[in-house]
Amino acid sequence: MEDRTIQLPEKVGRIIGTLQEHGYEAYAVGGCIRDSILGREPEDWDITTSAMPEETKALFDKTFDTGIQHGTITVLLEKEGFEVTTYRIDGKYEDSRHPKEVTFTRNLREDLLRRDFTINAMAYNETDGLVDIFGGLEDLEAGMIRCVGTAKERFKEDALRILRGVRFAAQLGFDIEEDTRQGMKELAWTLQNISAERIQVELVKMITSKRPEMLREAYELGMTRIVLPEFDQLMTTGQETPHHMYSVGEHTLHAMKNIRADKILRLAMLLHDMGKPALKTVDEAGVAHFKKHALESERIAENVLRRLKFDNDTIRKVTRLVRCHDLRMPATAKSVRRAMNQIGEELFPYYMEVRRADVLAQSMYQREEKIENLDQIEELYHQIVEDGDCVSLKDLAVTGRDLIASGMKPGKKIGEKLEELLKLVIEDPKLNTKEELLKRLN
Repeated sequence: MEDRTIQLPEKVGRIIGTLQEHGYEAYAVGGCIRDSILGREPEDWDITTSAMPEETKALFDKTFDTGIQHGTITVLLEKEGFEVTTYRIDGKYEDSRHPKEVTFTRNLREDLLRRDFTINAMAYNETDGLVDIFGGLEDLEAGMIRCVGTAKERFKEDALRILRGVRFAAQLGFDIEEDTRQGMKELAWTLQNISAERIQVELVKMITSKRPEMLREAYELGMTRIVLPEFDQLMTTGQETPHHMYSVGEHTLHAMKNIRADKILRLAMLLHDMGKPALKTVDEAGVAHFKKHALESERIAENVLRRLKFDNDTIRKVTRLVRCHDLRMPATAKSVRRAMNQIGEELFPYYMEVRRADVLAQSMYQREEKIENLDQIEELYHQIVEDGDCVSLKDLAVTGRDLIASGMKPGKKIGEKLEELLKLVIEDPKLNTKEELLKRLN
């Protein structure tokens, strides 16, 4: 890994060049440098400079104040915005999140010293090359998440960094250095000071990474106890049944790994068995049962998603999948059409992925039969879609208007009749013609 892999976008080079021509220092800094060295596409390019905010503003035609009290302004070049921040030293942190005040400095080292991890504390420009005071390049090569300076100091400044460290390890496939781990463990409780919105962002990034099972690390270090206490209960709930070989928590981690990295799907797998701890019973033979756990899981999933301030669309989709995750059916066209109606056409393919991931995280007991059943259901589903069979009111050959035109009085009975006709059509798709359905009005 060498700094020659860093290619500054033309506009970033132009902003840095303009600042340098006027006697200031300027560098691209942070995540964009880390990602460039790793051969990943940076999401955005941040620039740090010795110029004071007002000095930066004087050099560019179009700027607006983004966080000027923290030294950040946005420079607009051809409608594209780039954040330019003055080197700064953060004052005392009082809420585990924001410094009480910031002091601007002309010294790059002091600015890099306040950053979270060594891999995010490197700067670059074409004049000086890579500036790497804290061994970020070495840690990138070793695959290590390490705090800049003292871990406890960094985490006291901003508790969100505790979760971010595990999230970076999950995304990059890195290990967490021992002092950094220790600092996380000791200060995990301070995550209670962080807003739900920020926790949501980190959690989603972690579970949609290549290693969603890093949630286990967050559990072991005491983070989930604060941000997702329901998960801790899963980790301590055994499943004494031939269908399972893991605790509910370990099964959940495996299920997340078994499904593609889509936000809705990974959240559904994270939450699908949340109802099991409360509903566990053990019979005389020592076998565990979790009757009706899907409904309880749905209730808990909704609470968790609302607490973490997820949007309504995500809540609707995830809770529906959680409620239906254990819905099993014989492989017949009729059963599949019924299930498509119950789950919704949009979510049915997701449901199939959820069922598969769930089965693959169970024991080998009856696995072949379970997978064969899912394969047959999948085949039937594709056939139903291809044939254009009606499974919802929108595809029914008659509407409320048609029923009124045929002599039915407007009102509640219309809706009930349509549902009744839909049931008939789901049982026998050939009946879905206006003529056939109107015959059944009497």
